[in-house]
Amino acid sequence: MTIMAVISVLPSCSSSDTGSDIAPVPAIPSTPEQEVLTEADPTIFLDSDGTYYLYGTGSDSGQGFLVYRSADLKNWQGPVGKVNGFCLTGATSFGTTGFWAPQVVKRGDTYYMFYTANEQIAVATSTSPMGPFAQDEKQAIATPGKAIDPFVLFDDDGKAYLYHVRLQDGNRIFVAEMTDDLKAIKEETAKECVHATEQWENTAQASWSVTEGPTVLHIADTYYMFYSANDFRNIDYAVGVATATSPFGPWTKSQQSLINRANTGYYGTGHGDVFKDTQGNWNYVLHTHYSFTEVSPRKTAVVGLSLQGATFSVADGTFHYLYKEK
Repeated sequence: MTIMAVISVLPSCSSSDTGSDIAPVPAIPSTPEQEVLTEADPTIFLDSDGTYYLYGTGSDSGQGFLVYRSADLKNWQGPVGKVNGFCLTGATSFGTTGFWAPQVVKRGDTYYMFYTANEQIAVATSTSPMGPFAQDEKQAIATPGKAIDPFVLFDDDGKAYLYHVRLQDGNRIFVAEMTDDLKAIKEETAKECVHATEQWENTAQASWSVTEGPTVLHIADTYYMFYSANDFRNIDYAVGVATATSPFGPWTKSQQSLINRANTGYYGTGHGDVFKDTQGNWNYVLHTHYSFTEVSPRKTAVVGLSLQGATFSVADGTFHYLYKEK
């Protein structure tokens, strides 16, 4: 088993088709005593010592990435990045603005952060999950046009595959094999995986449709792609799953979304990452809208997943927000 992380369309504020009936929600969201984390496009990396690290698109996305730390997934310390809370900044890595959607992995003694900046994808390295992540030479991974939302799958055959979103005629998810040094892709292998075709993926019927935020797992003989669809400002922003028998597809989508406002009770649920906790349970970290009337700052949450046979489902009663330690 292998485990690996600016559009101008206006969202729909009235669409209600998420694939199931809407769960009852309070008219006014409750105010927690603790401060909720507001990392959008989040990812959680579990290090070998059992410590969890949370990264995402923060309100300081023009500067770089903050990082938070937890021993139990409940109490989060930080930011604990080694540069005033940041683990990556434009001072040592590619990018001057729009630091979005990071993924962190470890190979040997080196930590790699794949991320978006300036609507391009880059990779930086560090000896610590708290950074500082840096590049020997500030540069992006070359793609034919704008590209965002990287996720690298290290597969059983020893190859690394970069799943990412290309901004061409919509937000479309592509995959390409990477070079051994993880600094480039083999463009001749690039192939489109999915774009919005299902009703739940474009409830606003926008001309610029959106599929983004891929995470890909390889379990037994099946590849699972978790992805988000709709504009992130749309209340119907949700997570779907597609499956394949090859890292390049073809991909078969579920006709309904997996994580949505119906089964969580909150708007704008999506764009996260799958991870296993220390007990071996599957989880999905994601963001939601700040409230039922405001999109930003988006709040960070986790929901449990269950894998029965070859099908993932949401584990009942597991959705919860993440909070900073008092």
